[in-house]
Amino acid sequence: MGGSIRFRALLFAVLVLLAVMFVLPTFVSPVPSWWPWQQPVRLGLDLQGGTHLLYQVQIDAGIDNRVEQIGRDVEGALRDAQVGAFTVERQGRTLQVRLATPDKRADAKKVLQERFPSLTLEESAGGEAADFTLSLSAREEQQLRDRFVDQALQILRNRIDQFGVAEPTILAQGTDEIVVQLPGIQDPQRAKELIGRTALLEFRLVAEGPQAGTPQNPGPGTQVLPGRPGDRTQYVTEKRPIVTGDMLTDAQVRPGGVTEGYAVDFAFDARGASLFGDATTHNVHRRLAIVLDGIVQSAPEIREPITGGHGQITGRFDFKEAQDLANVLRNGALPAPLKLLEERTVGPSLGRDSIRQGTISFAVGSALVVLFMLAYYRGGGVIADVALMVNLLLILGAFAAFGFTLTLPGIAGIVLTVGMAVDANILVLERMREELRSGKSVRAAIDTGYQRAWNAIFDSNITTFLSGLILFQFGTGPVRGFAVTLCLGILTTMTTAVFLTRVVYDWLVIDRRMTTVSI
Repeated sequence: MGGSIRFRALLFAVLVLLAVMFVLPTFVSPVPSWWPWQQPVRLGLDLQGGTHLLYQVQIDAGIDNRVEQIGRDVEGALRDAQVGAFTVERQGRTLQVRLATPDKRADAKKVLQERFPSLTLEESAGGEAADFTLSLSAREEQQLRDRFVDQALQILRNRIDQFGVAEPTILAQGTDEIVVQLPGIQDPQRAKELIGRTALLEFRLVAEGPQAGTPQNPGPGTQVLPGRPGDRTQYVTEKRPIVTGDMLTDAQVRPGGVTEGYAVDFAFDARGASLFGDATTHNVHRRLAIVLDGIVQSAPEIREPITGGHGQITGRFDFKEAQDLANVLRNGALPAPLKLLEERTVGPSLGRDSIRQGTISFAVGSALVVLFMLAYYRGGGVIADVALMVNLLLILGAFAAFGFTLTLPGIAGIVLTVGMAVDANILVLERMREELRSGKSVRAAIDTGYQRAWNAIFDSNITTFLSGLILFQFGTGPVRGFAVTLCLGILTTMTTAVFLTRVVYDWLVIDRRMTTVSI
């Protein structure tokens, strides 16, 4: 029996030492370089200060853009198959395809069925109607809706990681919303520009000749696009891009001349390099518009074929603009536009006030609990209070070790944990009192007290733990912070209030031969 007690005591000693190792950087700064753990407990937005942004993924607009992109792919597929389409027009969520050569209807149908099997194909009898009508199936549309939010989350994480924000929080909320919390960021403007930029990059030829028309009356197959701020030119470009940004493999900032500002060098994948090389080879001396999110960044003349798969975007960018542009191009375009629904900035002074108020509430609540246990249960209260202190140490150690974020609701969860931990000890002590009053020995009273209290402790804690899991699964932001602390606190409470205190009582009764217990 003595060996069992020593083993359990050693196990708790190791847990306490590990917790101290993880917690020390939170309270001691700077930590000695030889200390094995250097990361303090992460503080949430409400404690550290920063920016809170709530975005809505414009899924319907994304689906429309996807249909538009499919229309360009359909036009290219028919042209490559030497079938040719007179027009491919989007009407809502459908594509109306008119063939330039109606007698190739069978060939066109075969191409469309082979290249676009996920689309619903309807063939008309001819006449005034379009030759073919293509539409997304209900299943395909639902898959796009589900995928858009996941893709937006991943792209935003990549962008913000390269933005340099420490410990950001990016998570989905509901079916089409994304919460972004950036601790330590007080000026959200640059962050919003980086996050909200769709980053749809296109390379289009500037339309020429009579078919181009004018900005006021553009010709068929063309589109009028504005220039950058300060550039009042209205560019008439071909509607169909020759290459898009999804074919980029890299983008890096390059210093430009004194008057040119910074530029962004980019590289294409094999397919993009081939398309870009073919397009520039056949259009030497024409102007190529570099379009980002519907705005022409520049429209240089193609002086010679560009076959190396590399290019450059110039636009008199400053360093931050060029850096952010390279960032979003490397990480890809958002699958659907984002709409900013809510913006909050929490100043560091408010965070300090929250920490101070939370600390005061925690200290006052804990002190009252400790004093009550000492006054009402005497020696048993001392053991319960020691277990309570170890419990709090383990909670903070787990927060530091696993990288959990401590928020103001999390502090509330810790205060609640204090009450629940004491409640478990009270159940044990009251059972022990009952057994001693019935005339049992100290050892028998301790054994029976823990046995009878265990069911009530387990039932109450497991139901609360399940409630915490539900809060974490369906809650957001502060609710999740509270749920994490609650669930973690229940685990440490079960460990300390039941098992640690039992080790102490076993040591006192078995090893120290205690014949009375103060409760």
